[in-house]
Amino acid sequence: MQYNFNEIEAKWQKYWAENQTFKAENDSDKEKFYVLDMFPYPSGAGLHVGHPLGYIASDIYARYKRHKGFNVLHPQGYDSFGLPAEQYAIQTGQHPAITTAANIKTYRRQLDQLGFSFDWSREVRTSSPEYYKWTQWIFIQIFNSWYNKDTDKAEDIETLISKFSSDGNANVNAVCDDDIETFTDDEWKAYSDVRKQEILLKYRLTYLADTEVNWCPALGTVLANDEIVNGVSERGGHPVIRKKMTQWSMRISAYAQRLLDGLDKIDWPQPLKDSQTNWIGRSQGASAIFNVKDHDEKIEVFTTRPDTIFGVSFMTLAPEHELVGKITTAEQKAEVEAYIEATAKRSERDRMADVKTISGAFTGAYAEHPFTKEPIPIWIGDYVLAGYGTGAVMSVPCGDQRDYDFAKHFNIPIPNIFEGVDISEEAFADKEKTVIANSDFLNGLPYKKAMKLAIYELEKIGHGEGKINYRLRDAVFSRQRYWGEPFPVYYVDGMPQMISPEHLPIELPEVEKYLPTETGEPPLGNAEVWAWDTVANKVVNNSEINNTTVFPLELNTMPGWAGSSQYFNRYMDPHNSEEIFSEKAINYWQDVDLYIGGSEHATGHLLYSRFWQKFMFDKGLVPKDEFAKKLINQGMITGTSAFVYRWDYSVNNNSEVKRIPIFVSSSIAKKMLDESLLLEDLIPGYESLREVIFKNHQENRDEKGILKISDSSKSIARIHADVSLVNASDELDIEGFKKWRDEYAGAEFITEEDGSFKVVREVEKMSKSKYNVVNPDAICEEYGADSLRLYEMFLGPLEQSKPWNTAGITGAHGFLKKMWRQYHTGTDGAFVVSEEEPSKESWKTLHKTIKKVEEDIENFSFNTSVSTFMICVNELSSQKCVSRKVLEPLAILVSPYAPHIAEELWSKLGHTTSIATAPFPKFEEKYIKESDKEYPISFNGKMKFTMQLALDLSKDEIEAAVMAHEKTQQQLAGRTPKKVIVVPGKIVNIVG
Repeated sequence: MQYNFNEIEAKWQKYWAENQTFKAENDSDKEKFYVLDMFPYPSGAGLHVGHPLGYIASDIYARYKRHKGFNVLHPQGYDSFGLPAEQYAIQTGQHPAITTAANIKTYRRQLDQLGFSFDWSREVRTSSPEYYKWTQWIFIQIFNSWYNKDTDKAEDIETLISKFSSDGNANVNAVCDDDIETFTDDEWKAYSDVRKQEILLKYRLTYLADTEVNWCPALGTVLANDEIVNGVSERGGHPVIRKKMTQWSMRISAYAQRLLDGLDKIDWPQPLKDSQTNWIGRSQGASAIFNVKDHDEKIEVFTTRPDTIFGVSFMTLAPEHELVGKITTAEQKAEVEAYIEATAKRSERDRMADVKTISGAFTGAYAEHPFTKEPIPIWIGDYVLAGYGTGAVMSVPCGDQRDYDFAKHFNIPIPNIFEGVDISEEAFADKEKTVIANSDFLNGLPYKKAMKLAIYELEKIGHGEGKINYRLRDAVFSRQRYWGEPFPVYYVDGMPQMISPEHLPIELPEVEKYLPTETGEPPLGNAEVWAWDTVANKVVNNSEINNTTVFPLELNTMPGWAGSSQYFNRYMDPHNSEEIFSEKAINYWQDVDLYIGGSEHATGHLLYSRFWQKFMFDKGLVPKDEFAKKLINQGMITGTSAFVYRWDYSVNNNSEVKRIPIFVSSSIAKKMLDESLLLEDLIPGYESLREVIFKNHQENRDEKGILKISDSSKSIARIHADVSLVNASDELDIEGFKKWRDEYAGAEFITEEDGSFKVVREVEKMSKSKYNVVNPDAICEEYGADSLRLYEMFLGPLEQSKPWNTAGITGAHGFLKKMWRQYHTGTDGAFVVSEEEPSKESWKTLHKTIKKVEEDIENFSFNTSVSTFMICVNELSSQKCVSRKVLEPLAILVSPYAPHIAEELWSKLGHTTSIATAPFPKFEEKYIKESDKEYPISFNGKMKFTMQLALDLSKDEIEAAVMAHEKTQQQLAGRTPKKVIVVPGKIVNIVG
């Protein structure tokens, strides 16, 4: 009987779906284990073979834990809000919900055909109103909370209002805005309702504020830092500028220290922890206040080296700093404004990464040194960021390389007050050595003492204090998009009001266009039914807005990370319409035991999720303040890209320059590049070839019929080609290539002597943009899902990147066919299993396999398990083992990796229930423990023969057995040995 994998896999996928084999229960007596994958965004391209890598690993572990008797929760869903679907809607006019549903259908089919043991009864989609109802609900909870530094947690806003009513705010120790004015309880009570709301917004954990954001004009929306690559939008490659806008923000900075401390409690990859540590950026130092001369303004700076304050020779403000417009002199205004405009085109990441470019502008204003009262020029420079620290630095050229370079570039005088003080870079870097200072109270002191004394002196004169600063900034939470979670917010007198939770969800309205309005409002500004009726408690037509009972709704939507910041908890009780999850469900599942996903989410999703979890913990909603105990970042599967060389010929036609793409086979192109040769140097009859190339370009001839070609514009470019157009010999299908892209329809090709056209191969990240993706559908059709699963695990360690090579899958497929034959040794391949006792060798093979596979799974070393299976089947085959006592546990061992074939064999073995919950085989050491030892028997140190002896024999018994052997007697020939040396378990040496 042949291994018909297509039929077998379809059969068991249907069985699992109909029987809900992998459905988890919330009230099981079993110990729980929660395995989770970062859920996918369902793009139109579907899955390629690189995507399932993490899913296969998590599925192996989930199946293993079921075999071990755990109640396993292994859910899946879709991160289905997002910019790509909206961009497609803008291009085609098709509603994002339609394209998203179609994409999800494709993803579901592909995930099912790979045999994943997901509990699909718990599926969530972030774009479903039933789901984002609870995202809106959490937003309301965050809005109605503040962070109490005294209790070090979030508390209900009512407790803050109570404090204001009884004592004012003088003694309130909260994380809040910097510009808080002190008021008494009587003043609070006398404030208008609008004024009270304005004050509370400065304390709430989510708030409205004018914020510097990454604005992408082409996409019409704000982008997060992780949505920008090399200064342009990740989606579409559009320019991004810095712009001040009124946005919702999340006060994640309140949790900065707890986010740092929590990293010690979770088993996450150290590089990822380091990324979060650096992103949070804790530093200890002092704030120092500098008065601005001829103004009432003050500049606050944060410095980790307050002991260098006497080395300040100028100050630098971020171009976006709010004081720039107030203090810039008329003479400097034009230069400053031009510089600010230029800087707005650079992203913060670019500015942080660029340590070479020196640019800035002088404001014309001066600050006053807090101790010496000397004037200090105030500059602006894009190496200072508005969102980090205070957006201002005290520049010390003798202690900071960028400050020094800036001062030298703009000829800013450097104080000559450091005579006798070691100001070398080495000395400054060594914080235990003497400080850079020139004052009676600082000069020459060790670093730590100088730090304390500098802070003390700043506090004494009222110009600063000791402070801990964090690089982490509050997260912008608004997006000018349509396809996202609507805010449950309406506005009364310009102040945000929350819609009562019982009226959620507030669903996305229909709009005619998905672009911003003509007046620049977000896409929801196009909605005609987008107003809140506070009497009827429903969304009504905008024409009914009277600002008495009907008010405008928020036009922004939430960012993509909103829905992904709590999905892991919602999976615990996904169909609960009364609460985000029941107390019973959350107390049973607690947290995620194993989370698998990409490291690229380190400072996005993973940081924001930890923040939301800690907030929910503060509110008593969840029992753990970290959502995932263990995290594994899977590596990527890379693809083998194909490149073709394009030689661009510029053709001048009536002053209009056209380019005719001429593709050059790789060996010819390499010679052109390596030896700086032209085609005419390499190809005989070049001139006639040139005429042939342009024979179809008659429009480029002048009145005399002469080609008007600018040969000076001949450049070689290397571009991607679709790998499906390239064969195993690296030969391009030229006709297929011409049809692939319209612009290549008239292209010319310079081939090898044999007429072939060769490409260059390189290993890169597998991506549809590189045209090197391999569709899993084709692999499953030709080799089966089990072969794909085994092969992806066999490629190498889970955490490492590894290249895909379709030819290599034949090895995994061949193993499965051999394993199938191990169970089908009868006539015409009939299924055969024996009830006989296995041989000693077969027992040994089985149990060493059990031991190795269990160790591998526990250590996530899945690649070595596949090798172990191959060795095991080879040994059983040579042993001609058909014993049920070996073949039955073998099927269970293979089941997590290749579940379809394992289910089929399990069924053939006579079982009527799924193999999924069969107990994992127990390793018994007795079967691999050696009972005999082959002793080398030596005479005067030279081995003459070997003997098989039991390991439990004593020295005397070993000696007696050896001396009685006929070969010993032959060697001795009647002589009596002087002595017999016996080392149990090793050797016997007869001396004589």
